[in-house]
Amino acid sequence: MTIEPPLKQLQEALIQRLGPACVRAGEPLARHTFYRIGGPAGLFVTVENAGALATAVVLARENKVPCLVLGAGTNVLVSDRGVQGLAIKNRAKAVTWSVQDDKAVVTAESGASLSRLARQMARQGWDGLSWACGIPGTVGGGVVQNAGAHGFSIASVLQSATVLDEHNLTRRVPAEELELGYRSSIFRKRIGPPWVILSAEVTLQRGDAKELASRISAYDAWRRARQPAGASCGSVFKNPQGDYAGRLIEAAGLKGERSGGAEVSSLHANFFVNTGGATAADVMALIDRARDEVRRQFGVTLELESELVGKWQT
Repeated sequence: MTIEPPLKQLQEALIQRLGPACVRAGEPLARHTFYRIGGPAGLFVTVENAGALATAVVLARENKVPCLVLGAGTNVLVSDRGVQGLAIKNRAKAVTWSVQDDKAVVTAESGASLSRLARQMARQGWDGLSWACGIPGTVGGGVVQNAGAHGFSIASVLQSATVLDEHNLTRRVPAEELELGYRSSIFRKRIGPPWVILSAEVTLQRGDAKELASRISAYDAWRRARQPAGASCGSVFKNPQGDYAGRLIEAAGLKGERSGGAEVSSLHANFFVNTGGATAADVMALIDRARDEVRRQFGVTLELESELVGKWQT
């Protein structure tokens, strides 16, 4: 595949610093998102630790190539036209913890699975993350979104995030400076070069492993009963204040609505599912339809929770 000079220079630099096995051109991003949707990346690199993640981001910036950091790809819709610059698959997943005053201080790299971390700590008898047992994203994605469930969120346990800032410096930022709100944080608000999360630190309380296991089983059963299996990005829209996006979309008569291979789930109307062969354009058609109908019928403007990524302009 022929690539443009800035990408070629970046490709050579990535190969030199990280090795040839982890660098590819034209990688289809549909292979790396829960939606199983998305066009190719100009360049694609897989990183296995926070140091390699920082290296890839710095090299992209030095070569003036935009970059996208993908964790589990759970909360994104990638354009059918793909991503022009560099896509970084973040597999930095090291987890360490220490006990301080009967609390567990846990440091997890940003590519670590949030649900796996929640289950691991619960088995060890540490309470505070069990609500995240069904969230399929990464720790980094969870911080960016201030992910939450069952009345809890990352904000309830987060102590700090270590980031690569706009000056390519590594900084530890206390949680109170991250502007954590409902499905939002400073990472979604910043203008200019984004901060890239390298790791996060959370503090958990001592709990009973058996009670935590029972709670997780209940959460698992709740999720199976209410949320569809299959290829989706989770909740498409944020819940408007005092209401639920899924209720509004269902009340608008859109449960089961289809566009190509995409469908508004008949189980939960705020989940749009790739039933097979769906394109990003199919999903966008449903997003537009849901937003238009809810606004027309109820006067409520739904705000996206999922992130649109890539080249959307014709």
